[in-house]
Amino acid sequence: MLSHRYVFVGGLHRSGTSLVARLIAGLPGVAAITDAPVPENEGVYLQGAIAHTALHGAPMRFATDPGQHHAEDSACNRLETRQRIEADWAPHFGPGHWRVEKSPVNLTRMRLYQQLFPLSQFVVVTRHPEAVAMASAKWVDLAPGVMLTHWLDAHDIVADDLRHLHSALVLRYEDLVADPARAVARLAAFLQVATSAPVADVHDGNARYAGHARLDEAQSRRAAPWGYGAGMSVLPTRLYVRHALRSVREQVASCPASSAVACGPE
Repeated sequence: MLSHRYVFVGGLHRSGTSLVARLIAGLPGVAAITDAPVPENEGVYLQGAIAHTALHGAPMRFATDPGQHHAEDSACNRLETRQRIEADWAPHFGPGHWRVEKSPVNLTRMRLYQQLFPLSQFVVVTRHPEAVAMASAKWVDLAPGVMLTHWLDAHDIVADDLRHLHSALVLRYEDLVADPARAVARLAAFLQVATSAPVADVHDGNARYAGHARLDEAQSRRAAPWGYGAGMSVLPTRLYVRHALRSVREQVASCPASSAVACGPE
């Protein structure tokens, strides 16, 4: 039996997954991959159990690629996959009850990872589709409208996958940068660890992308359930958190705004 549990962080490229992973890694009892010879310390590059080449995990492509959507019926749902991942990742993690692993492609592997690591938990990071589209434009040669549609199609898949998970938290980038202390408190409550101070360099990067891409009316309707509207607007939305324990769900939901007081266990 494993002496640790995984919390997997996933989201489209440029959604803020690296920031969220750093915040989680700063919590007590959490180990993270550091100083690895791979981009952004992403575990997907450090394992050989699931193929990952230049054709896998491409920005604005992977999340809607059926071949990259790994669920319960995946050919990778085998004991050998779990054993190989564990062996490949082990040298890169220090001691800790939790291990945080961040790779964008986790967004399409959550259901498989839940099968391989039944006690794992998942944090999905979302960011306004207009910001994600423009932040990703440096990597892809796609029209803004195509990238916005990709965001929407990808999150339709995510919405369905979330229904199959036992423990998942959706964290919006906009909520995080608006109130980092509250976001960290929610992450701590979700993992049932003590809270800690957020990093000092959290800032809102959305303004730089304003006015370069805009959701049309139909796209705005599809984005609204995630709390996003045209013109980089952020709408009120319900916090999404699933956990087997009602007490954990309640602790995550009850974290007060702009408070350094832990809302979970000390």
